[in-house]
Amino acid sequence: MNRRTAVLGLAMATVAACAPAPAQLGPDGLPLPKLYRIDPGQTAEIQFRMLDGLNSLRAAAGAPALRPNAQLNAAAATHSRDMAVQNRPWHFGSDGSSPLDRARRVGFTGRILGETISETFETEIETLGAWMAQADTRAVLLDPNARLMGFSWFQEDGGKIWWTLVLGV
Repeated sequence: MNRRTAVLGLAMATVAACAPAPAQLGPDGLPLPKLYRIDPGQTAEIQFRMLDGLNSLRAAAGAPALRPNAQLNAAAATHSRDMAVQNRPWHFGSDGSSPLDRARRVGFTGRILGETISETFETEIETLGAWMAQADTRAVLLDPNARLMGFSWFQEDGGKIWWTLVLGV
């Protein structure tokens, strides 16, 4: 009898260990967001995940695929960091610069078609979903004239992420 009880107890403990931990709740009773921490070594992986996700959505809409562009990535990175410094998501830099100005500063000679930005704790794929849910940002992302994409972010120590995606030709 003791052996059966021990085996049953061990089996129950094993199953209980496999169950997901209950979500922590905030003061409003809603689950607290899980912190999405980005490691600096994940840059290329995250940029290509966004490129692949966006290209899948563009293909479904009949728009041509985008190619990554290092200069637009640099312009996006600069703006993400600047939004964090300003503590507000908007398309103008702290020096009054526009997406076109930032692209020119890093040597981009093409044409800028649009920029999408976000301030969030969500992953890049969740952010892409939020952008696609809004008509104005969806129009930028699915612009059939776009051929090049720059994408970057800045993550604050507390976890907030400032995302910037720039499209051009």
